[in-house]
Amino acid sequence: MGTHGTLAAKVRGPVLEPGDAGYDEERTGFQTRDPHRPGVIVGALDAADVRAAVEYAAAQGLPVGVQNTGHGLPLPADGGLLISTGRMTGLRVDPEARTAWIEAGVRWSQVVPEAAEHGLAPLSGSSPGVGAVSYMLGGGAGLMSRRYGYAADHVRSIDAVTADGRLWHVTPDTDPDLFWALLGGRANFGVVTSLEIGLFPVTHLYGGGLIFDTDLIPEVMDLWRTWTADVPEAMTSSIALVPVPDIPAFPEELRGRHIAHVRIAHSGDAAEGERLIAPLRAAGPRLQDTVRELPYTEAGTIHNEPPTPMAYRSTTRALRELDGRTVRDLLDLAGPGAPDRAILEIRHLGGALARPPVVPNAVGGRDARYLVGVLSKLRPGVDEESVRSLHERAAALLDPRSSGGILNFLVGPDAGPEMVRASYDPATYRRLAELKAAYDPRNLFRLNHNIPPAA
Repeated sequence: MGTHGTLAAKVRGPVLEPGDAGYDEERTGFQTRDPHRPGVIVGALDAADVRAAVEYAAAQGLPVGVQNTGHGLPLPADGGLLISTGRMTGLRVDPEARTAWIEAGVRWSQVVPEAAEHGLAPLSGSSPGVGAVSYMLGGGAGLMSRRYGYAADHVRSIDAVTADGRLWHVTPDTDPDLFWALLGGRANFGVVTSLEIGLFPVTHLYGGGLIFDTDLIPEVMDLWRTWTADVPEAMTSSIALVPVPDIPAFPEELRGRHIAHVRIAHSGDAAEGERLIAPLRAAGPRLQDTVRELPYTEAGTIHNEPPTPMAYRSTTRALRELDGRTVRDLLDLAGPGAPDRAILEIRHLGGALARPPVVPNAVGGRDARYLVGVLSKLRPGVDEESVRSLHERAAALLDPRSSGGILNFLVGPDAGPEMVRASYDPATYRRLAELKAAYDPRNLFRLNHNIPPAA
């Protein structure tokens, strides 16, 4: 039974050690660069398995990490115990209460069609393959967030196992401090086994993509920047500059081109959405124009993000403002004429994201109006030293203009202590550290975007 045979006897799910069949598959999520290297993995089937794993880790002095899909993977865990929650896929929709109960392994691709059967939609993200629970614990800025706020702002209750092995049912009334800390603190305060979330009476969006060719990129970038200054909160959008490989996997009209992809998600009237994006369409001819009224079940086509795991490096910063000089500097860094190929993405925030929720939580980044990210895919043959240099230059460019980070987007080197601290205002971080000392004084949950306990 291996080194951890006593643990295997206490859980129903698989217990895997290095060298076991399935270990590599279990430890590797969506981000395939620098996967976790835990000493043992528990593939939890239910909350009882999670409790047994946490109790075992505490008794053995093993740090604990949690992984579902591996999106937003922080620094890779080296040693310790990894709890894999991907098998916990329970889901129930209550159409009368407009809520859904979701277990820790559920992805948005499961929640969206189930809610749609009742004329409802969750505040899901741009990629249907993202794990819903971890997304919400880090805030959750998605396709309707400028209208409704962070997904975390609409969590009703939380079931979580804390460092002492206790399973809590946490609500704003029963345990307001722990509720506040779990929503925004991600995996620092316990292993969340399920959430109850609010749903919204949304069946359709006016959304899709406007794709422009290389020569229009500077004009479209600056037009989008000024256009976002006064669009209504029902309009959520982003822009990505993408160097498209010249391979058959991509549409012929895009192959080998450096494109500007403007992504539109308008949660109001379709005619109003069409009127709002008219200035963007007037920028020039589009290689593709897929913006239309679409069912929310097709919302994942708006960003059209790749569903398959990949190796990548990213640098992301939140900005309070986006001026013309910053746009020009970003084009020099990662635009069509830049020496290194990378994806540049800017998401428009603000609106309801900037307002405090009715029920308080610890989600940071509410003063940010834009989120800027540079992403490099690490394909075979890519010079990783040049990629590292590019991302150091991206950080040097953005840090003086940044209001910090947003936890869900901090990956790899970005997920260190300085950027985690910068993702909160000082008072919020101080309170989180104090609550960490109360709920996890030994910092058992530290294989994450870690917040050490206050002294």
